[in-house]
Amino acid sequence: MNDKEIILTQDGLKKLEEELETLKSVKRREVAERIKVAIGYGDISENSEYEDAKNEQAFIEGRIITLEKMLRNARIINNDEVDIDTVSIGATVIVEDLEFKDQMEYTIVGTAEADPLQNKISNESPVGRAILGKEKGTIVDVNVPAGVIKYKILDIKK
Repeated sequence: MNDKEIILTQDGLKKLEEELETLKSVKRREVAERIKVAIGYGDISENSEYEDAKNEQAFIEGRIITLEKMLRNARIINNDEVDIDTVSIGATVIVEDLEFKDQMEYTIVGTAEADPLQNKISNESPVGRAILGKEKGTIVDVNVPAGVIKYKILDIKK
């Protein structure tokens, strides 16, 4: 990961800080204890518990480094910065699929906190890119692998 600016909402910042704290204060201790117990089993050259614990330790340390770098390069979008005249990062947008008449509500976030299951889509996703900067009532074409989907922006809110 390079030193690219990471765009976060206040909620996204809090979530990353909590994850970092959990990794440092809880997960590190847990994996250290697992390693200690696995060493107690004797020969570590053929000890799968030891290997698993060492792999988990490497993952945790890598994730800590990644989170620290993300937080160092973070730009926080405050709620009062969210523009409701046009779609911007931090805004919640209601769009309608013009073909199927389905309505969806998305919150536009930076890539670091995108979570489609929570309807948080990245500003760099196809939908995010298509609607960013557009006004209520605008119809946009979203290029997806299956073709082009037309969405109408019905509402923009904080």
